[in-house]
Amino acid sequence: MTSRHRARRRRRIPLGPGLFALALALAAALALGTGSLHVSTGATGRSAIAPDVAPDGTPASSDRAVPGAGPTTATPDSDARAAQAVDRALSSAGAGAEGAVSVAVLDLASGATAVSGGSGHEFITASIVKADILATLLRQTGSDLTAQQRTEAVAMIEQSDNDAASALYDAIGGADGLDEANLAFGLTGTTAGQDGYWGLTTTTPADQLRLLQVIFGQDSPLDAGGRAYLQQLMGEIAEDQDWGVSAAASAEGAWMLKNGWLSRSTDGLWAVNSIGRVTHDGHDVLVAVLSDGNSTEEDGIALVESVAVAAVGALAAAVTG
Repeated sequence: MTSRHRARRRRRIPLGPGLFALALALAAALALGTGSLHVSTGATGRSAIAPDVAPDGTPASSDRAVPGAGPTTATPDSDARAAQAVDRALSSAGAGAEGAVSVAVLDLASGATAVSGGSGHEFITASIVKADILATLLRQTGSDLTAQQRTEAVAMIEQSDNDAASALYDAIGGADGLDEANLAFGLTGTTAGQDGYWGLTTTTPADQLRLLQVIFGQDSPLDAGGRAYLQQLMGEIAEDQDWGVSAAASAEGAWMLKNGWLSRSTDGLWAVNSIGRVTHDGHDVLVAVLSDGNSTEEDGIALVESVAVAAVGALAAAVTG
C-alpha cells in the first residue's frame, strides 16, 4: 500500500496549491449565498470543483440513503436506465474477473445512481480507507489540523504512506473513532479494521459512494474548508499512482482519487480498489470500484480501470439519452 513504480500512460495535470487557495476563498464566499461554483484552470483543461455552501453542521443520519448528493433530479425511470446500463457495462468489462468486482457511480448533475456487482460480498478497503481516515480527522477537529497532522495527511493521501496512515488512525481513536464517524457519514456497511489494521476495514461499493459524497457533496458533516483540503490532496496524487478511476476521465478532464492495493497473506491474491471523482464528456461523476481475488496487482489494476471506464461511460450515456 506504499507508493508503487508504474509506467505513466497519460499526462497528469496537477491541481496546484494556488488553485486550492482560490477554491478555499471561493468556498468561504459561497457560504454567504447558495449554489456551487466550477473553477476552470484555463489552458490546461484540468479543473477543480470548489466545495458547495457550508453544511449546517448536522451529521448525516444513518437511514439516509445517500447523504450529500447535491442536485437530485433523478427519477425512478432514470435510475432504472442507469442501473441497466451499468449492469451491462460491468458484465462486459468484468467478464474476466478472477474474483469479485463491483462498481458504484453517481452523476452529480442529475443524481442518477447505479450500484452493480458484489451483492453481499465483503470487500477490504486496503488504502482507500485513508480518505475515510482523513475525513474522520477533519470532522473531529473541525478541519483545524496541527502542522504535523497536515504533513502526515499529505503523505497518507498523495503518497499512500502507511506510517502516516497508522499515526492518523491512532489520532482518530482507531477502529472506534472510524466506526463512530462512519455512522455520522451514513456508511452503514463499513466496519473498521481492528488492532491497528486499518487496511482490513471492510466495506461495500454503496458505502464508498456515500463517502465520496461526504467529500464532494454539498450536504456533508465536513465543513467547506475540510472538503476543499481533502479534495485538493486527492487531486495531487503521486504520478506513479495515477491509475484506477482516473482512466474514466476524458482526455483533459478533471480527476481526484484514492487507490488501494493489498496482497492477502492468506492466499497471495490481490485486493485492488479505486474511488474518486472524474469528469467524463462534461459529466462530473463519483465512482467507486472494488475488487479482490486478482492473481497479480497488474491484473487488478487493469480490471478496475476497465470497469471504471465502462461504468462511467454507460452512466453518462444513460443520463444523456
